[in-house]
This record gives sequence, C-alpha cells and structure tokens, in this order.
Amino acid sequence: MSGGLYTQLLDLACGAFLLAAVIVLWVRELTAIIRVFALQGIALAALAVLLGAHEHRWDLVGVGVGIGALRAGVLPYLLRRALATLTADRQRYGTAAAETRETQPLVNVAASLLTAALLTLLAYAVARPLTALDPTPATRALPVGLAVVLIGFFVLVTRRRAPAQVVGFLLLDNGITATALLATSGVPLIVELGVSFDVLLAVLVLQMLTTRMREAFGTTDIDDLRELHD
Repeated sequence: MSGGLYTQLLDLACGAFLLAAVIVLWVRELTAIIRVFALQGIALAALAVLLGAHEHRWDLVGVGVGIGALRAGVLPYLLRRALATLTADRQRYGTAAAETRETQPLVNVAASLLTAALLTLLAYAVARPLTALDPTPATRALPVGLAVVLIGFFVLVTRRRAPAQVVGFLLLDNGITATALLATSGVPLIVELGVSFDVLLAVLVLQMLTTRMREAFGTTDIDDLRELHD
C-alpha cells in the first residue's frame, strides 16, 4: 500500500469515525442511534486494519477484525434486542414511541452540535503538542480519537434514556480505543481482547440494570426516576 493511499484511507476512516459520533447527537430515534454506533464500529475496525496493513502487522489486522465483530456486530445486536424488549413491553400501554426516542435531552440538538464542534476544537488544541513530536499520518489523526472521547462523555451526561446513555458509554470506549491505536500504532492483541471482554461484560450488566429499571418503575427516563426518589 502506497503512502498516499494509506493516508487518504486513514483520513477517510477517521472522518467517518468522528462523523458517526456527531450524528449520534443529531438523531433522536434510539434505533437510529444504534445503527450509527454500528457504523462507527466498522470505521474503528477499518482504522485498525489500515494500521496493521501499513505496518505489516497481522496481529493488528486480527485486532481490527475482532473490533469489527464485537463493536459492529455483537454490541449493536445486544442493544437492539434490549430495545425490542422495551418496545414490546411498552406497546400494551401505548407509550412505546416515547420510550424509543430521546424526546427531551438535557441539551437540544443545535446546542449539542455546537458543543461537539467546540469539543473537537479542544481535542485538536490539546493534541497539538503530541502531533508535533511525531507528525506521522496516524499521529496527526490522534485528535479524532480524543474528540470522540469527549463527545461520548457529553452524550453520557446529557441523555435521559438509559439505552442512549449506554451508547454514550460505548462511544467513550471507542474513542479511547482509537486514541490508543493512533498514539501507539496499535495495541497487543491480548490487551485489546481483555478490554473488549470488559466492555461486553459492562454492556450486559447495563442491559440487565435497564431491564430491571423498566420492570420496577415502568420507564428508563432518568428524570422520572429522580422524581420517584423525591
């Protein structure tokens, strides 16, 4: 793979990766948010595969394939299944539509997109000293991973539905993984497998907690749960 082609494909994968995080802030339907998260998983997997192919590291290519299987396949499947269960249980009460949409996030769409732009600028400003030390194509893309970390944290603290907050947690993890890949030109396979299994376990636990919340209180809206506490 030539250097020019590698740089173009790497920029394309990083652009798709960051764009997916921004789109999560834009859409309201939880099903659409899960689909966008799956697309981001594909972009993250492509990022790892590109790094591995460029450096002739087949272990890193294997990491990319594993990332694609987990974050574009297994995790979105678990989220869709949890959302389908939620919808089926709420249809009898006629509130399924409300439960499958982010109807009233703490920050509206316009302000969220503006915040995402500011967070991206902040990521580029923070990463500038690091990119100046080693101005390779991978290092120059490092701010993208940092931006997705910040956007994922923003989604986590501003969304009111528990499934959307789970997606925010996963965006945060995707950003951390991308940052590690770009900063170190890949991580050992055993490390990535360990982290991936930890993430899978966390999602399973969060799914069970969401199900128990819905069964006990009839909703996954965090504000409604606060009102019950008050």
